[in-house]
Amino acid sequence: MEVLTIKEIKYKYPVSLDIAEKLLEEHIVTNPIKILNWKKFNYLPEVYFRTGYSGDEIWLKYYVKEKHLRAVETRTNGDVYKDNCVEFFLSLDGINYYNFEFNCIGTIHLGWGPGRHNRKLVDPSIINKMEVRSSFGNQIITERSGNFEWEIMIRIPMVCLAFDHLSTFKGIKAKGNFYKCGDETKVPHYVTWKPVKTENPDYHRPEFFGDLFFE
Repeated sequence: MEVLTIKEIKYKYPVSLDIAEKLLEEHIVTNPIKILNWKKFNYLPEVYFRTGYSGDEIWLKYYVKEKHLRAVETRTNGDVYKDNCVEFFLSLDGINYYNFEFNCIGTIHLGWGPGRHNRKLVDPSIINKMEVRSSFGNQIITERSGNFEWEIMIRIPMVCLAFDHLSTFKGIKAKGNFYKCGDETKVPHYVTWKPVKTENPDYHRPEFFGDLFFE
């Protein structure tokens, strides 16, 4: 199976989010999120991501082009998946995984556990250590249609992986998937980086995660 290598970006600390974004774009290639797994949901927005790590942080950026927009969730750990949303699921131990979810105005949901049910939510005081910046800002967007492009830059410090005790990312072999969704947008959609072979949309299926390697 093809492995996504998450490359290290070496830079003197500390760096601003602007510099992190610039370095990510200079040194890391994009990957598409373009797999439609469920025939009932055939709308395909254009979505790419790039990700790397530097020191004790994961850097992640998404690029999205789509025709329908909605972003009404502003509560940390709220239902961001109902809005235009991008997601990163990461398993470090092959059993439990983190679900990082971000709507297009930067609201965050972060949980941990072995499956969809009985997930433990990461405390908002820890989630707030992440830096997230969307090109749409952070104000509510009511439902609208047109041609929209947006980007979101995310910086995830190691402390946000709150149920693991890491000292470094270097050399870690992990599992994960990257997603785009919008459950309650005008045209609901479910798009993945790696295939998810289920009858109905379900991102909480770690058996379909791809291989990740922190170089």
